[in-house]
Parts: sequence; C-alpha cells; structure tokens
Amino acid sequence: MKTINLLTQQQNNKRIALGFQILSEALEGAGFSVRRPELPELSSYRELEGDILYAGTLENDTGTEWLRQEELLLFHAEEPGEEGFYLLSCPGHLTVVCGGDDTGILYGCLELAGRIREQGTLPRELAFGEMPVYRLRGPAVGLQKTKIEPPRRTYEYPITRSRFPWFYDRELWREFLDRLLWMRCNVLYIWSGHPFSSLVKVADYPEALEVTEEEFRENQDIFSWLTRECDRRGIWVVLKFYNIHIPYPFAIAHGLELTQNNIHPLVADYTRKSIREFVRSFPNIGLMVCLGEALRGNKNKTDWFIHTIIPAVREGMEEAGLTREPPLILRGHDCDPQDAMTKAMQQYSNLYTMWKYNGEGLTTCLPRGNWQQLHRSLSEIGTTHIINVHIVADLEPFRFLAPLYIQKCVQAGRYRLGADGLHLYPMFYWDWPYSPDRTNPRLLQADRDRIWFEAWFRYAVQPDREEAVEKAYWAARFAALYELSGEDGALLLEAMEAAGRCAPRLLGRVGITEGNRQTFSLGMTMSQLTNVSRYRPNLELWNSVAVRGEQPEEYVRREQEGLPHIGETPYDCVEEVAVLADEARTKFQAIKEHVPDMSGELCRIGTDVEALWLLTHSYCHKIRAAMEVLKYKAGMDGDCYGDISLLEQAVRYLGQSLEAYRELAALTKQTYLYANSMQTPQRKIPFPDGERYGHWTACLPEYQREYENLVKHTKELKEGRYRPGKQSEAGILPLRPAPFRLLSDNAHTFVMTSGSSISCDRVRKLQQLVPELQGLTGIAVDFEKAFEGNLSVTVELLEDSFILIGYMRDKSIQWLQLPDLETNTHADDRGGLAVLYRGAVVAEGCPVVDIHAYRYEAGEHTLYFGTGAYLIAGIIPADTVLQPREADYDGKVADTLDWLYE
Repeated sequence: MKTINLLTQQQNNKRIALGFQILSEALEGAGFSVRRPELPELSSYRELEGDILYAGTLENDTGTEWLRQEELLLFHAEEPGEEGFYLLSCPGHLTVVCGGDDTGILYGCLELAGRIREQGTLPRELAFGEMPVYRLRGPAVGLQKTKIEPPRRTYEYPITRSRFPWFYDRELWREFLDRLLWMRCNVLYIWSGHPFSSLVKVADYPEALEVTEEEFRENQDIFSWLTRECDRRGIWVVLKFYNIHIPYPFAIAHGLELTQNNIHPLVADYTRKSIREFVRSFPNIGLMVCLGEALRGNKNKTDWFIHTIIPAVREGMEEAGLTREPPLILRGHDCDPQDAMTKAMQQYSNLYTMWKYNGEGLTTCLPRGNWQQLHRSLSEIGTTHIINVHIVADLEPFRFLAPLYIQKCVQAGRYRLGADGLHLYPMFYWDWPYSPDRTNPRLLQADRDRIWFEAWFRYAVQPDREEAVEKAYWAARFAALYELSGEDGALLLEAMEAAGRCAPRLLGRVGITEGNRQTFSLGMTMSQLTNVSRYRPNLELWNSVAVRGEQPEEYVRREQEGLPHIGETPYDCVEEVAVLADEARTKFQAIKEHVPDMSGELCRIGTDVEALWLLTHSYCHKIRAAMEVLKYKAGMDGDCYGDISLLEQAVRYLGQSLEAYRELAALTKQTYLYANSMQTPQRKIPFPDGERYGHWTACLPEYQREYENLVKHTKELKEGRYRPGKQSEAGILPLRPAPFRLLSDNAHTFVMTSGSSISCDRVRKLQQLVPELQGLTGIAVDFEKAFEGNLSVTVELLEDSFILIGYMRDKSIQWLQLPDLETNTHADDRGGLAVLYRGAVVAEGCPVVDIHAYRYEAGEHTLYFGTGAYLIAGIIPADTVLQPREADYDGKVADTLDWLYE
C-alpha cells in the first residue's frame, strides 16, 4: 500500500484539520495509507517514507517560507490571497497546498481531494491556483413561515421546535453545511424578524423572552453548536433582523405596538441591551440590519443605526473582550443607505452594504437605470457591496435549471453593479427546507434545487469561466445527476436554459412588480394588463430590471401617435417566449424518447417543462387579447363605443388563454401543493390574499368569470344594449361614526362637510366629498409638521374601528405616499392598502384625495406614517361593511374598460 504523510505546522487549526480529514478520505479511497507525523523542519521532508503533502499559509509559516527561499514554491500566476490557494508538485514526491489563509488551505484540500477522486490517485503535475472573486458567498435561510400567526405580524415567529423542527436537526445541518463548504460558501445568512428574544435574556426586561426556559436553553445550545460547525468550515453566520420589531410579551407588558414606526426611548433601551447581550453571548458571528419595513422616516432609520445598533455592538464587544469588530451589514432597503453608511463609517469599520439584484425576482442579466446607479453608489462607498438575489417570486414554484443564464447574472453583479459579495435566496424561501412539490415525503430544497445553489456559487468563486467549457461541464453534471447519456445531458441543459428565460422576459414586459406583491406563475387579470395604473406598478421593474421596451399601453399610444417603437414590444416578447417554451418542450420530448420509463426527479423536471409551456402560452394569448382591448380603447368614442371586431378578437385570444390555463391547473393539481411560498395578504396579484389564491385551481374560476364577462359585455355592446358610465350616488348613505378621543394637542376635530378645513391652518377647505364621508368627525392635522415628517397624532378608540386616511393623488414630496409592499412588508398589516373610495375628496390647495381604511383595535394609538401631509377623514366601527367604489371626481371610470371583465 502506498503511504502519504500529511504535514502542517498549524496542528491545532480546525479548518486545516477539516481539510486534512477530507483529503485523508479521498487518499484512503485511492489506496493510500495516511500518516500524520510531526516534523520539526520541513527541510528534512525527504527523511519520511512515502509521499509528502505539506499545507501552510503564504505568510507566517516557516515551512512555506523555507520552500520560497529555496525556490521550490513558485507561482506561475497570482499569489494566493484571502481564501485563495495554490497547489504545486515539488521534487521528492512533495505536494504543497499553500493558502492565503487557513480557509484557503481548506479550499485547496477540497480541490485536491476532488482531483484525487477523479483520477484515482495523487496527481503528479500540479500547478494550479484559485482565489474567490466574490469576497462573500452564501445562502439565506429564513426562520419564517408561509402564513402569519396572529396576533403576531409578518416575520414574527419565536424560535421553537414546534415551529422550526428542522432548525434543531443537527444531521440536516451537517449535510447542508458540508454542501456549502463544497461550493466554497463562506457565509450563512439567517433571517428573522426579532431573533434576540429567542436567543438571549435581557436582565432589565425579563418579560421580553418569548420562549420557555427549556426552549431558551435548547436555542442557545443549537445556535452555539451551529456557529462552531460553521466556523470550522470557514463559514461565518450572519443574523438578520428588522427594525423596529419587538417581542410580543414585551409589547403587551408595556402597551406598545408590535412594530414601532418611530423611535421610542423604552424600545431603544431594550434593543440596545438585547443586541449587546447577543454579541456578548455569540462573539463569532455578524449582524445584518434592515432599517426599513416598520420604522418610518429616513432620519429615524439613520439615527437608529448610529445611536442604537452600533453602540450596542460596541458595548457587546467590550463585555466579550473582543478586539475585532463583528461584521455589520446594512441592507439598503427602504432607507437612505448612503447617509447611514457615511455616518456609520465615522465610528465603525467592519461594514458592508447589500441591495437586491433584480428586486424580488430574477428578471435580467442586464440591470440598468436607477437600480444600477444605486448599486454603483453603494459599491463606491469603500466597503464590500453584496448583491441580494431575493425571493425570486417570478420563478416560484418551478425548478430553475439555467446555469449559463445564472453565470451572466453573476457577471452583471460584478461588472455592471460593482458588487463583490453574493447573498442567495433559496427558490422557495418561506417554506425552507421543503420544496412545494406534492410528494410524500416532502422534497428538500437543498436536493431539488442543487443546481440553483451550485451555479450561483460556482460563478461567485470565478464568474469568467469560458462558455464552451461551461456548457460541457453542465451537460456532464446534468447527465450524472439525472442518470442520462452525455447527449441527453446536453439536451436537458438546452431545454432548461430555454425554459428559464420565459418567466423573466414576460414579467419584465407586462408585470406589475418584480415579485413582492405578485405571484407571476398564477397569471394576471385582463384589468392588470389593460389598466395597469390601478395596481400601482413598480416602474423600476420596467426601467431598471427589464430590457428596454414598451408596455402594452405605451405600445398602443405610440401606434396612435405615429411614433417609432423602441426596444422590445409586447409582440416581440410573446413571439420570442413562445419559441423558447416550444424549444424547451421539444428538447425534453427528445429526451423522453431515449428514456421512456422516466421517473423520480427527471419526471418532475418534465412536468415543470410542460407547466411552463402552458403558462407561457396562456400569457401570450392573454397579452394578445389585452392588445386588442387597448386598440379598442384608443379608438372608442365618448360613450365607450368603437370597433367591436377588436373586442371579438380579444374574446378569441382570451378563450385560448383560458384553455391553456385550465390545462395548467389540472397538471399542477397533481404536482404542486401551492405556487407561492408567502401565503399572506401581501400577495395581491393576480388576486388579493396569498393563502386563498395560492394554487392555479383557486384562480381558474376567477379567470373563467373574467372570460364570461368579456363575452357577455362584448355581445351587449355589439347589440347596443350596454351603457357603461359613472356609478350613481343616489341612495348612498353616510357611514356611521365610531366614538374616539383625540389625545394630541397638535390637531383638532372637524366635521366632514363642504367648507370645513382639513388642516390646522384652516385654509384647506373641503369643496367636494362622497356622501359616505358626509358628517363624519375628521381630524385636522398640522400640514407644515407633516411636510417635515414630524407629525404624529394620538387617539383613543373606544371600540375596534377603521381609521379613514386620505392620500393626495400626487407624487410630490409634501404629500404622504401610500406605503408600498415593494419596500414595506407591513404596509398591509392593518388592511387598507387597497383604495376604498377613489377620487373621493376635493379640497382647496390639495390634489384629489383617495380614501383608505385601516383597522385598529380599541385602545390608545399613536399614528405616525412618515413624511408628507394627509387627511384623517373619520373613524368608523370595525364591523362596518365596506363597499369600495370609484367616486372618480377627477376622471371617467368608464374609460378604464375594467367593466368589460367585471
């Protein structure tokens, strides 16, 4: 038996020890007897019998220092730096693993072990080095659930075995961490709303602990174990939390809201002490801060970062005896990251920034516009900048097996956005670790979506691999993974690259949002395609994270005005994605001819290809139908009459779309539990309520109804029997008021009637209002303070109530803007994000006002919404049956054509 001696001068280094363990397993599998002798001087290595392998760092290692002095260790390329390594065969049967640091040695051992397994022996002609291009590389794991647990809100889940049994499964963690090591990940991001109340105790606030004493001890034990296991693999744990979220028992004890939109001294003190205790208890991990979501006002967010979070970390460092600052990542979400980082850098050095790559979807490898500029500005601050591949809601729930497309995205992150860190969401984040497939037992995402993880991290290590080599690599990988021939492995790669481009292209052309509010695979309504402004589209989807082009309404407008078309048109899109879907289906059919008894994962990939084909063609037909409706709209008269043949053509296209969708619903009924991993009210498109409308079978009746209405109203128009118009207000009664007390001295009450002033300056008088609001008790606020973002109003509700808030329909900075689920997941926690009465109020010196209704419990509430003036139009009982309608005092409702489908 051949003998090999593994040598290092860093005998107690846990990462090198793990590297040697991995190497030993590979060497023993190749027939070597592995020895671990001690050697005083490397210069006497020839005295040992057998082969010798020496592992040492480039600096501060006497062994590598001697090798370099004797010119035995030379580099034909760049010397290994942080996490880099170099493998070299030297005279006398000596193999050197030289690392830029101990993690580099570990990665070098991994590389060498892989080559030993592949070749069946120890390679004799080694001269290879590699250093990760992206400095940070790792996945996100959410301590989250698919549904909210009232009375807690979004993100709020105490860490317990009943909620997250997988979190306590050490074997499951070991397998996952070993896979992360194999992919050379160096970060594990763990996301939670407020994790501290499950992991640490704060002496001054014992009521803040959200778990039992037994659960607390178990949490500390598993978290300590997890951080140690990560550390030996060169992985550091980053715990992410939202601001300002507080523990439920703490909120109850002190009469506070669960999420704080303003800085409260008591909450600041608790937060500071909980972070301090966390850093003291777990000194070898980092923190990721999300200043946005609940906390309102950019100044508040920066102050919270500078005056609460960073001082807390520093205090924790001091108590733990740390000399090195823990990593602190600022998620540049719903805040002013440049201002926050500029001020933070004056008192803290180990800082990082993060921003979403394509928003909450995967839409393009060519990000541009404001999105690109924001990334570039963060990357130029002087710290490491991380791209966050976030949620990928447009890809849910299907597999995404397009590694060559992923390579282009990683390259774009580096060269277009200036990033040198990668943060990757799994494909079904909210239900980790399980996939949405209808199987028993449930599939694990780490297994089902292994190509997703492998591709992103392969290119984070080295993005600029040659294309032909990569095609061959992935074809072979597919063949090995799914037990295919080399030819079929290449066919599968081509099929999945084509399939993977369909949803991103379609979403970028006709989507409402890049993913936060929209479950793209469930389809879109005709109204969402032809009256997009009603759904408050995220313009950055079109202007930053989609190819340059025109949305359907813009296309028709340019046609009408005789203007040339620029970029991708809706017709370009539907034509090209139909070809891609057909290509994917045809190539997978060719594989089926070679593998007639297809089963298991390969069979499930096939049903995904079929589902994506049906989804794509359903979208294509529906977009064509929408184009016909928009052409009709462009040519109709003041009574909404026009060329009926256009609507008849729309009916034909919509029927074809519905038929494809019906087949899709039948197929996915057998293959998927649900489409969207976030099954909460935040999901608005295609239909509100992500739990009720979480599957194609639930959406199908709505699309059937939409089609039948279009058929019906088209026929009525053709026969001259339909007269769309403004809804009559005759017989509409005023809403019943609810009792309340105004506790603020910076505001006063008034009666909602013509001539009343809606502001404290008494100059902005009501001119027109819907009858529902007539006679309610409104609250006049100080508009000047609201313009500055310094306005809060406190009321005491004597019963559960709706508070009616009026938003001025204007984007100017002086007016409060409707919160957006794009940036604030809590925006709809109290309902009210949808308009109750559109165009309901006209007042002097104000844009037209839309009324929204937010539900509040009985008790005292401080209303703080951020910067900008608004109207408090009244308070009504919570049992009021609300009937939304378009008052439309500034336009013609009929012109939207939504009545065609409703």
